[in-house]
Amino acid sequence: MKRIAVMTSGGDAPGMNAAIRAVVRYGINKGLEVYGIMRGYAGLLEDDIRLLNFVDVGGIMEKGGTILRTARCEEFKVDKGRKEAYKILKSHEIEGIVIIGGDGSLNGGALVASESDVKVVGIPGSIDNDISETDTCIGVDTCLNTVVENIQKLKDTASSHERAFIVETMGRNCGYIALISGLTTGAEAIVIPEVKVDYQTLADKLLAGRKRGKINSIVVVAEGAASAYTVARHLENKTGFETRVTILGHIQRGGSPTVQDRLLASRMGSFAVQALLDGQSNVMIGIQGTQMVAVDLNKALQKKKELDLSLYELANTLS
Repeated sequence: MKRIAVMTSGGDAPGMNAAIRAVVRYGINKGLEVYGIMRGYAGLLEDDIRLLNFVDVGGIMEKGGTILRTARCEEFKVDKGRKEAYKILKSHEIEGIVIIGGDGSLNGGALVASESDVKVVGIPGSIDNDISETDTCIGVDTCLNTVVENIQKLKDTASSHERAFIVETMGRNCGYIALISGLTTGAEAIVIPEVKVDYQTLADKLLAGRKRGKINSIVVVAEGAASAYTVARHLENKTGFETRVTILGHIQRGGSPTVQDRLLASRMGSFAVQALLDGQSNVMIGIQGTQMVAVDLNKALQKKKELDLSLYELANTLS
C-alpha cells in the first residue's frame, strides 16, 4: 500500500482534527502518501482531493471542527454516484481510506468496502456516543464538558431568580448527553428518549425539591425525547413555577477538544492507519476498556448501542 486518504463526514465533533493529524503523520512516517478528501463524500464526487504533509496538519490538534470540512451528499446514496466516486479514487491510485464520522458516514464507508477494492477503516466521531462496539467516540468528552459548564452557569441564574430552567441538549435518538450531563450537574430531572416521560411525576419531584428548600430547579431534556418548550409548559401548569428554556444547540459540537478527546483521536487515527497497513478493511476502530480494537464495521452499525439505564436510576436517586 502506497497511497491512502482521510475524510470527515456528517456532523463535526471536537477531536476530528487530532484524528486527521494522527492519520497524516503516522501514515507519512510509515512511508505512505496521505491525501485529504475535502467536504466528505460531496468533495469526493467533486474530486476535491489534495496531498497532505506534516505542515498541513501542524497546529490543528487544539482546534474544534475539521480542517477537511464536511457536507451532506445525496448523490453518494445512489449507485451512479458511488460508481463515479470509485473511479475518482482509482484515478488517484488511492488504495485505502480512513473515514471519520457518525453512523451515516460509516455506513457510506461500508458501501465503499463492499462495492470496490478500496480498503476502508472507520473512526467513530459522534457527540451522541451512539455507535456500538466502542465505549466512547471522538467528541463525546468535549461535548459533555461544554454542556456541564453551561448548565452550571444556568444554575447560578436559576438560584438568583428562584426559577426552573429547562435545558435542551442534542440527542435525536439517544439520551446519552442529557443523561450524563444531568447526572453530573445534579439536575432535578432528566428527560430522554429511552424512558417515557411522566409529567405529573416530574412535577411532583420538582415540588418535593422546593419543599426541601431548593430555590432552583434544572431539568435536562434530550431533543429527541420532547421539546423543551413542551416540558416547560407542562411543568408551569402543574407546579406554578416560573420557567425559562435554554436550547444549547450546536454550541455542543464546537470548542477546543479536551485532553481526553485529543488522546483518543490520536490513538484511533494511528491505529486506523496501521489497520490498513495490516491489510484490514471494513472495520471500525473502537476503544474497549483501555485497548484499541478493530471491530467488524457492519456489526458495529447493525447493533444498537443501549444506554446504561442504571445511570438514569442513579440520577433519580441522587437528585
